[in-house]
Amino acid sequence: MKRFPAYAQIIAALLLSALTALVFRSIAAGADEGAPVMRFIDGSLAVCAFAGDLFMRALKMLIVPLILTSVISGIASLQGVKGFGRLGMKTAAFYIGTSTLSILLGLLLVNTIRPGLSDGEPNTVIRDAFKQNAAMAGEETVASVAAAGGRKAGDFLGVFREMLPENVISAATNNGQMLGVIVFSILFAVAITRLPGDEMRTIREFFQAACDAMLVLTKWVMALAPIGVFGLILPVVYATGADLFANLGKYFLTVLLALLVHLLVVLPCILRFFGRVNPLAHLKAMRPALLLAFSTASSSGTLPVTMRCVEEGSGVSKRVTSFTLPLGATVNMDGTALYECVAVIFVAQVMGVELGFAGQFFVVAAALLTSIGVAGIPSASMVAILLILKNSGVPGAETAVVALLSVDRLLDMTRTAVNVFSDSCAAVVVAKSEGEVLALEKA
Repeated sequence: MKRFPAYAQIIAALLLSALTALVFRSIAAGADEGAPVMRFIDGSLAVCAFAGDLFMRALKMLIVPLILTSVISGIASLQGVKGFGRLGMKTAAFYIGTSTLSILLGLLLVNTIRPGLSDGEPNTVIRDAFKQNAAMAGEETVASVAAAGGRKAGDFLGVFREMLPENVISAATNNGQMLGVIVFSILFAVAITRLPGDEMRTIREFFQAACDAMLVLTKWVMALAPIGVFGLILPVVYATGADLFANLGKYFLTVLLALLVHLLVVLPCILRFFGRVNPLAHLKAMRPALLLAFSTASSSGTLPVTMRCVEEGSGVSKRVTSFTLPLGATVNMDGTALYECVAVIFVAQVMGVELGFAGQFFVVAAALLTSIGVAGIPSASMVAILLILKNSGVPGAETAVVALLSVDRLLDMTRTAVNVFSDSCAAVVVAKSEGEVLALEKA
């Protein structure tokens, strides 16, 4: 019997988990708290949360060794600093360009739709909903926003300090400090190219073999993806439901529309006109990675699968993917930058703060800068949003951010998929500029 492809299994898990969660919510609405059916639901949610946590741990377990082996083996094959410099400049130009486009797209839509206004005036219903949702938020959410509120603009200079960790072993034990691991891997790989021929070949072949072994481990973990996705999504849908989206529906749809336009229009156009490849073929090749990114809301956790899809599905060489994708998972955040821009302008509209050209230019620049190095973990961008709001003089920033967190999970999942797809597009465009012949050209 023919086995269903990976993307079909993940889609089935997504739909089944959402349907099961909605059934659980309908049952729980008419049951007493201590009833046997409630104990069954609570137990099922606990089991699913445990299974989802194990799956995420398995994915995160792969991140550091995969980055080390892929970056070192890839750059060591570039034949010196000249090849690395050329690749680095092309990658950086792509990341800055697409992030800027995503922010401008978000700015255009939020100023056109104006989700924070009602009949041209600040929407007081949403302002009241901010206070209501903030009052219902859990202690952990309130504490995390309070901690974020203590940060200053200069704190984001820490991104540059993290590029050179005092202890690379310590940085490698923290999946939120991948930038330091990447920089060390790059420097180590460049150093390898300066060694005598036999020594360079031995070390390069060792890391190449280790990278191949990590991709085999990735396939093993991905075999469990449907179970992991089911366990991750069911508790989220059960806890969120649809009620919290009622007051923030217009804002939610604005963000979602902007993300989808960037994912399905802007990036495919870049693939067509700059990469000269079939965008639909690349989108099909990326299905498993995009669905996993949507399910986990973690670009770093999706990295092993992203690399496999780009290499095996789109035909990009390891030489390119080993540099562009690990770096992209850390610094290229198109969806995050877009979301930060829309969220800040939306809150300003609700609070009655008119941001002129200078104010909106600051939002654009701040969204671009703060999106770089934002950890690839759920809701990390909320810190940046709060920082931009405070520096823009918008009142009630903490209350607004707590309220936005209530509808952030689905948006976080969507923008993570956008981040991952942008990373993959960078790999394709850079590979084409390097003269590679891709599988996408044959589609």
